[in-house]
Amino acid sequence: MKKTVNLIGRYMALIVLIVAALALFVPKTCLWVQTSWINYLLMLVMFGMGLTLKPSDFIVIFTRPKDIIIGCIAQFTIMPLLAFALGKIFGLETGLLAGVILVGTCPGGTSSNVMTYLSKGDVALSVGMTSVNTLLAPFLTPAITYLLLKTSVTVDIASMFLSIIKVVIIPIVLGFVINGIWGKYTVKVKEALPVVSVVSITLIVAAVVSHNSERILNTGLLVFVVVILHNTLGYAVGYLLGCVLKMPIERKKAISIEIGMQNSGLATSLAQTSFPDLSMATVPGAIFSVWHNISGALLANLFNSLASTASVRTELDGESDG
Repeated sequence: MKKTVNLIGRYMALIVLIVAALALFVPKTCLWVQTSWINYLLMLVMFGMGLTLKPSDFIVIFTRPKDIIIGCIAQFTIMPLLAFALGKIFGLETGLLAGVILVGTCPGGTSSNVMTYLSKGDVALSVGMTSVNTLLAPFLTPAITYLLLKTSVTVDIASMFLSIIKVVIIPIVLGFVINGIWGKYTVKVKEALPVVSVVSITLIVAAVVSHNSERILNTGLLVFVVVILHNTLGYAVGYLLGCVLKMPIERKKAISIEIGMQNSGLATSLAQTSFPDLSMATVPGAIFSVWHNISGALLANLFNSLASTASVRTELDGESDG
């Protein structure tokens, strides 16, 4: 089981990419995955996230509130504003604009915790930021989405709030409670969670891309360019923020990855339920799901290579001093 989990975890980005390509260029292969499944698949992922949470994961909130507040403010300002700016600069049509902004206003996802771990960043801070931002999402995601889209489309704040509570908060709380009560029985279940998450995310991507393949191909490279820029700029601005605040390198990595990687599955779910008349609104979230797993892995490797280079330089400087 562990070998299977490790194999799937290692090739997650490639698996999602292959399925996305099939769904885009040969949509018939994935049309069996219904868009009505998206909410349930995301609920499954969020339930899994809840199963991995422990009371100790929330200690960082009380021991390092300043870092958590910085991460929260950065999460709900940088990515939404970048989304809005990119949408206007590239003149996105209403559906795509709504989708990109939804990606920007959603909290970070569990993938950011994994990538922070792989990059040797501050995992405790990453988990703390993801948890707090996810709990704030029912209030901040609808409010910020409304502020940025109110002149373009009708945003039902109450409906979006209830949708996030149902799809995200309830499954996470349920998983957290079950883990707290029957923790010794959920250990083996946790081992399979990476597989469940990869399968769920892959099916969400397959559903959205296959049912919108013609529209995606008609938009050309534009939506891909915007999604890649949104994600990459999120990483860059997050890291720059860490530099400005003179954070240790481990925190810079955590902030950068947390800001750049979004819960794009939630964005896709909200697009489907909140903007049913804008079919293209689901597309940016699906593309983001594919891309940020690739870019996150690349960034983790980059962070590690830079750390190795810095370590070598330090050793060389020490030898020259001696």
